[in-house]
Amino acid sequence: MMRKVVRSFDEWRDAARALIARRVPPEYVEWVTSEGEGDLFSGAGALVDAEPAPPGPALRLPRELMEMLAGAACFSAAERWAFLYKVIWRWQLGERDVMSAADSDGARLYAMVKAVRREEHDMHAYVRFRERKEEDGAPRFVAWFEPTHAVLPQVAEHFARRMGSATWMIATPDATVLWDGVRLHDAPAMMRSAADIEDAGEALWLTYYRSIFNPARLNADLLRSHIPSRFWKNLPEGAIVPAMISGAANGERRTGQTSTVGRRTGATTIAVTPERAQPQREQPATLDQCRRCELWRNATQAVPGVGPKQARIMLVGEQPGDQEDLQGLPFVGPAGEVLDRALAEAGVGRDQVYVTNAVKHFKWELRGKRRLHKTPAQREVAACHVWLEEELARVRPDVVVALGATALKSVIQDGGATMASVMDAPFEREGRWVVAVYHPSFVLRARDEESRRQAYDVIVAGLRQALTLAPARSG
Repeated sequence: MMRKVVRSFDEWRDAARALIARRVPPEYVEWVTSEGEGDLFSGAGALVDAEPAPPGPALRLPRELMEMLAGAACFSAAERWAFLYKVIWRWQLGERDVMSAADSDGARLYAMVKAVRREEHDMHAYVRFRERKEEDGAPRFVAWFEPTHAVLPQVAEHFARRMGSATWMIATPDATVLWDGVRLHDAPAMMRSAADIEDAGEALWLTYYRSIFNPARLNADLLRSHIPSRFWKNLPEGAIVPAMISGAANGERRTGQTSTVGRRTGATTIAVTPERAQPQREQPATLDQCRRCELWRNATQAVPGVGPKQARIMLVGEQPGDQEDLQGLPFVGPAGEVLDRALAEAGVGRDQVYVTNAVKHFKWELRGKRRLHKTPAQREVAACHVWLEEELARVRPDVVVALGATALKSVIQDGGATMASVMDAPFEREGRWVVAVYHPSFVLRARDEESRRQAYDVIVAGLRQALTLAPARSG
């Protein structure tokens, strides 16, 4: 018996071509992947052909068969090399039905190729790159995957085309491939699991994933059928999906139901509003569940207010900005820096006031690669007012500072209110003082230094006035 050691498809192809030329039948060849493999009698030499058959015709295979053999060679099975040699042996003997799915060997070949292609598709879909710190150097992105079949080389070519010059590494239990921005490099196994990867941005990804999850459209059975269970453990979102499925089953599904009931395309008009058409149901219990308007669809997360539980002063802005949407906190971007300066100049500590927004989701439009603020519509302000009312009832501030026109309209529930009519003096509303000043972003948008200074002075003066109007609370 002949013993052939092959570690790749190219090595197998060269060995198989030589064996076919010598007319060595499949049963006289043992295929192994290392010198130490084999059965008890491997390497004995007693069964090696003493008198090889005369050379046969050169091996010629159709391209389709060669492509199938190359694909099946990635199938994880110890006897795959022996099986592939059997296929080409039969082809060389004139048995063309070996390429037919109706043939037993042909059916097995097709099944192997299909399984490998499916694994390539799954790897394209479920590889998750984690970003490393820039100061750590290359590779910038790292992924861990546990493929069932040996598809790493061809999958690496796919990601090399997709990711351009960004450096990355894909690690598997058996091998590693690295991309330096120009060429691919093969390496032995370098990681043990996905736990070896640190990713500071993963929390942001999970926040975004939660925000786009719509419990009303959940089909758990379909989800499980589309994403095999073996992939979940290495997907970042795999850790939170079970809880979201459970929440949907326990009532969150109702809060995500469509607000488009009653709408139809064409000339026909249905004389019913979406709100009246929907059945009576409990309002969302938490801000994260809110679907009262459409802004949640494009926001990363809802941004609640922050501050002392019973602050004397509440600052109400318009809506979260880009940085607020990403961090989940109000006034942490450029406008927040202006507000912090104004608070300090007015003698008001940021930790002494409750800071929130009239609208809790970021409304934006894309300009190039930037998300730019877009003023919320009155219906969106009205839809979100329930959350501001909840904050007012819970915090019970003595003074509310409305930062800008949108905040003012929400605080006093008057869509026609203007800043000019109330900015000169504070006024009482439902047992508390209301002070209206410019929004800090107005300072940033002012056309010249004088305008910026005037707007900033108005904000500082209003904050000082709020401090004067808010009596000290005991305890």
